[in-house]
Amino acid sequence: MTGRWLELAGGVFARRYAELDLTVGLVVGAERALVIDTRGDGTQGAELARAVREVTALPLAVAITHGHFDHCFGTAGLLAEAGAGGGRTPVYAHHGCAGWLRDNIEPQRSHWVGYYRKRGDKESAAALAEAEVLLPDTPVEYEAEVDLGGRVATLLHPGRGHTDHDLAVHLPDCGVVFAGDLVEEGAPPAFEDADPLRWPDALDALLTLRPERVVPGHGEPVSAGFVAGQRAELITLAELCRGVLAGELAKSDVEAISPYPLSTTQMALSRI
Repeated sequence: MTGRWLELAGGVFARRYAELDLTVGLVVGAERALVIDTRGDGTQGAELARAVREVTALPLAVAITHGHFDHCFGTAGLLAEAGAGGGRTPVYAHHGCAGWLRDNIEPQRSHWVGYYRKRGDKESAAALAEAEVLLPDTPVEYEAEVDLGGRVATLLHPGRGHTDHDLAVHLPDCGVVFAGDLVEEGAPPAFEDADPLRWPDALDALLTLRPERVVPGHGEPVSAGFVAGQRAELITLAELCRGVLAGELAKSDVEAISPYPLSTTQMALSRI
């Protein structure tokens, strides 16, 4: 359950968890702190809140990178445990996130409760089954600035990629970008709800920010060079997918030469 903080710059933290290799974030300003993603159920969200309160007592804002359960089903638990800390806590997300999440709460819950039960993890299954899921209430269309006091966090939608509603968090003062699952370290990208043809363009948008550190939704923080390498793989896969759409390649051809494992490639092909 417990995680570990990595300080990437003054007041900028990534928190790493062994469960699902998840990475969330915390950015501390002079007047407010921003929590980036809230974990996967109420118990996990409460654990994150306690960890945040060990770092700062400031009022909070929350940014959700996308609607997959492991990134946002913990919001209610986090807010209940952390307290308002001086007023309403806005929960930011791309404007498409709330609707997508509303339609996909129960399918995700059912799938992942089954996953944890099969794994023999009754505690996680029960926590997820009982989790209250709060929808984000402060939509971002393309870009928004959150003034934390002496530091501005820029929330931006770099385009369709891992989902159609990805949101990244850019900290211009220190060159850190929290990318959510647009970037994966330690595992291939996940395509279950992805747009394989446009994902490289989303990474282009992130690289245009010239980040010094990029925090993936899963895995350790990485360099811009790592992101460029993932972008190159995604370009290769996108070109192969376009070959299938043009009738120039069979799906079996793509499976044989894809830069990704078979199951990942098959999922990407299912999305075109």
